[in-house]
Amino acid sequence: MTSSALLDRALVEEATKKSGLIWVRGEGPARALWHVWVDGAAHVVGDGPGEQPLPGLADGSVAEVTVRSKDKGGRVVAWTAAVSELAAGSEAWEAAVAELKGKRLNAPDAETMTGRWARECRVLRLTPRDATTAHPDGSLAAPPLPTPVTTRHPVPAALPRLLLKRRKR
Repeated sequence: MTSSALLDRALVEEATKKSGLIWVRGEGPARALWHVWVDGAAHVVGDGPGEQPLPGLADGSVAEVTVRSKDKGGRVVAWTAAVSELAAGSEAWEAAVAELKGKRLNAPDAETMTGRWARECRVLRLTPRDATTAHPDGSLAAPPLPTPVTTRHPVPAALPRLLLKRRKR
């Protein structure tokens, strides 16, 4: 392996480990996914009730991963990943889930979460391929994805005054 390839691999690993979110594009638009880095690859869990959606990511497919800076939010590195689904209960699945469990925020069923993941979710391993991909020259800005989530009511008129009073104290 050349020194350039080793530096690329080190950049991918360090940037991905430090970032809280990665942008992953399989078939369809890119999505922000929380992840953990275990044994040389990023791991994500989803496609179950209350978990992040993983559309367009299938076992044996390829995905484009963009890593953002935790401090500034800008692109640090982009890399191509081989996607593989881990079998529930396997040694690799157990290692990934042990790390994922510690990073899962606000889980309603923290005690039984890993059992639910085994029954109802998919754990995917995103393994970096040979090299990083070049940064595009232009912006990657895109309109937000459609969602059924809406704001129910307008912001109450008194809310800005209440918030300002708390800051003054």
